[in-house]
Amino acid sequence: MSRRFPRCTRPLHIFVALILCCVLAGAADWGGPVQQLAQRIASSTGPGAVSLEIVNQSSLSKADVETVSAELRNRLTSLGLRFVSSEQAAAVVQVTLSENLQGYVWVAKSQQGSAAPAIAIVSTPRPDAGVVVHEPAVLLIRKIQLWSQAERILDVGVIDSSPPQIVVLDPGKIALYSFQNNRWEQQKSYPISHAHPWPRDVRGRVVLRKDRLFDAYLPATVCSATASLELVCKDSDDPWPVGSDLIGLNAFFSPNRNFFTGALSPGIGKQTTVSGFYSAAPVPREKYVLWLLGGVDGQVHEADGFNDQALPRLGWGSDLASVKTNCGSGTQVLATSNGDGSVADTIRAFEVPDRDPVPVSQSVEFSGPVTSLWTETSGSGAVVVSRNLQTGKYEAFRLAITCSQ
Repeated sequence: MSRRFPRCTRPLHIFVALILCCVLAGAADWGGPVQQLAQRIASSTGPGAVSLEIVNQSSLSKADVETVSAELRNRLTSLGLRFVSSEQAAAVVQVTLSENLQGYVWVAKSQQGSAAPAIAIVSTPRPDAGVVVHEPAVLLIRKIQLWSQAERILDVGVIDSSPPQIVVLDPGKIALYSFQNNRWEQQKSYPISHAHPWPRDVRGRVVLRKDRLFDAYLPATVCSATASLELVCKDSDDPWPVGSDLIGLNAFFSPNRNFFTGALSPGIGKQTTVSGFYSAAPVPREKYVLWLLGGVDGQVHEADGFNDQALPRLGWGSDLASVKTNCGSGTQVLATSNGDGSVADTIRAFEVPDRDPVPVSQSVEFSGPVTSLWTETSGSGAVVVSRNLQTGKYEAFRLAITCSQ
């Protein structure tokens, strides 16, 4: 025989109390960081009429963003600020909710008249991972296999012609293939002549050209192929292109090592030298270009034309590339995982809303360590080379980013 509760409100009160306890236990407490941000905004603007815009570029849920926004407005009101339209405001405040791998980063930009904007930054760790609900990544990385061979592949250039062609660069030769009869057929093979021995960890890059077929850059050597398929190689200490046709930058490569020395031509803004690096990825801003550099010191550096700043350790590898797309902010940075060469690597897409990268895709897996990653000359994709740990072969893929939502 089942037991019924008597008609009273006590069990209901207990039930409601339990539900509230569970909700409060799982809810994030934003009071501390919101109070810090409100005080810093108020100290910049002073009491009075302001316009406030809050932009979420983090993985905070919609409910958390609404909570933070409401609490921030309440705090600012208690500090003497009054919210009006931008036309009536004495100060315009924009708050950006972003994040990095360590936690959330909230940036407030306060503009009063023609004075320089005041910037306030508050960082807060993520709540316990068990109660945080992250919104799903909105971008997808498409991986298209281009070529595989036993010899090490340094880089592959994709010529979007009819029929399509690829330029495969390895330490001994440059081969041109054309896609015919549903397979790649070799059209031409060029041996590479060079006066100096290659370093142990040789690197190279293929750059497609408008006035000729391509250039191939190797340590202290550059090879150029004309439209008539003639190849000329020569000794050269010219800097390598490390950007794309959309955003160009040249950097000097160490002929006896496997990294860029940090000397630039023409430079990033006023910077003509930065820390030594393995790879570079540009992120365009409204008035400048922010460059992310995979440094030889194991850290990711940011160069903006004035400063070379090392970011906190992100767990990235040394290979970076950026891709121009129609998704998100329009530019995504592809970064390898931090492997030691004995395990399979992954690549993930990030955006950089402020100065801290934010993941915007799931990781794409490879069958071994990544040995090369370059932005394509067009800037709309990237080419990655990895070494398959099972077969020992080198495999080249084209990476493209698509919007999944």
